[in-house]
Amino acid sequence: MTTSERATRTPPISGHRHDGLALALICLAQLMVVLDATIANIALPYIQADLDFSENALPWIITAYSLTFGGFLLLGGRVGDLFGRRRAFMWGLVLFAVASLVGGFAQNETMLLGSRATQGLGAAFAAPNALALITTTFAPGPKRSRAFAVYAMMSGLGAAVGLLLGGWLTGMEPTVFGTVIEGWRLTFLINVPIGVAGAIAAPMLLGESDSHSGQLDVPGAVTATAGLLSLVYGITRAGDRTHGWGDTWTITALVVGVVLLVLFALIERGVRHPLLPGRILASRDRLAAYAVMMLIPAAMFTQFFFLTLILQNVMGESPMTTGLMFLPFSITMIIAAVVTSRLVQRFNPGRLAGLGATIAAVAVFGMSRLPYDDTVGRLSVDIGYWTDVFPYVVLMPIGLSLVFIPMTMSVVHAVSPADSGIASGVLNTMQQVGGALGLATLSTIALNAASAKAAELCSGASCQDPMVQAVSFTHGASIGFLSCSAMLLIGGLVALFFNRIHHEYLGGREAPVEVAAH
Repeated sequence: MTTSERATRTPPISGHRHDGLALALICLAQLMVVLDATIANIALPYIQADLDFSENALPWIITAYSLTFGGFLLLGGRVGDLFGRRRAFMWGLVLFAVASLVGGFAQNETMLLGSRATQGLGAAFAAPNALALITTTFAPGPKRSRAFAVYAMMSGLGAAVGLLLGGWLTGMEPTVFGTVIEGWRLTFLINVPIGVAGAIAAPMLLGESDSHSGQLDVPGAVTATAGLLSLVYGITRAGDRTHGWGDTWTITALVVGVVLLVLFALIERGVRHPLLPGRILASRDRLAAYAVMMLIPAAMFTQFFFLTLILQNVMGESPMTTGLMFLPFSITMIIAAVVTSRLVQRFNPGRLAGLGATIAAVAVFGMSRLPYDDTVGRLSVDIGYWTDVFPYVVLMPIGLSLVFIPMTMSVVHAVSPADSGIASGVLNTMQQVGGALGLATLSTIALNAASAKAAELCSGASCQDPMVQAVSFTHGASIGFLSCSAMLLIGGLVALFFNRIHHEYLGGREAPVEVAAH
């Protein structure tokens, strides 16, 4: 066998024992870290009441997790590439479990947000190495396609499962040793046994990958994460009408964020072993997939955020009922993922993702048509679940499946085994950073629209009228949904025109593998 032939083959992981159980462990861990981006959504009103969160700080329960997750994903992927993916995967699960334990017993805003940020750090080491372990465990062809389909299904399903599970847990109030535990705390504590069990099972089910020479780009990870945190803080602060875009600290945070991200780019160009190697972004097809996987979650996370608040705060549904209302999403996602795993064998990924993004955009646009009457003296909100929510909750996962599965496969297409961890890390980075930036930006737009509507409708004491608040929030959420729909359409166009991978390469025929430079 020639050197070039050896370079195009993906070596199996030494010591691997059982494909089915290994895939189950990897996907369970992925499901856990993904669902934690939304599991606290339904609990937000209860966390706000118990820990005295301000309205503007509330989105940070979601954002603190997403940003540290996304900001350190590249470092987590690189650690796996250099020192072993199973080892990085295991320690990520342990850190995630410890942080979840702290979050479950949080006594104030600072303690909870700190635990959420630490959860994100643990997830940043677990998630990219989970995907990398799939690429080096399953040979190219139908078997790997099915494995990717299950993994991508977990990524897409995780958000909805988080809402369903969060609703069920938030509605509980178990008594332990005579002490009543608030249900929202269970949304964090449930991760503890899962994370610990996963870390214990990993050595028994997963083989260790080869280590590679190189160094860690810690300055790059720190500047990237700090820059994103500063940028999102500035955007969030701008959404507060008491501060706005002209506020000194808003401007300072935005400027510092941009400067740090520019510094990150300069660091990447100057270090010998960059956190984000240029060769990973050299492929136009992969770059398009990354862009799509940044735009789509940005819209999806924002849609879930506002829809859960609409169901509880406007429609008055209980946490459990709210979670059950997302059950059709989960069921449809499973069915759609099975179908899509077969379609990727017959149709090019760019076309499937373009179609899927369009379907998702139609679904979110439908949600932006929420019925309310803002006529002075006749304020009312008349949202029906079966007519105004259910059709779009079912349509949305069909579109998302057609995006997530082919775009996930496009990211690891033709990448060298040594770079599979970092390529996977960039994918997860785009998802989490896109979700955080999308939530910060679109919630700013929506909350500003809601505040403007409240000012238009109320006069004096009537601003405290619950109906004024319900109508105003519904109006703002509708503007947020409309913005999400536009973002989804842009993602579909990028996939359609810039991802040109042929389905034959995803379905069994091996494309030339990029050679990693070390």
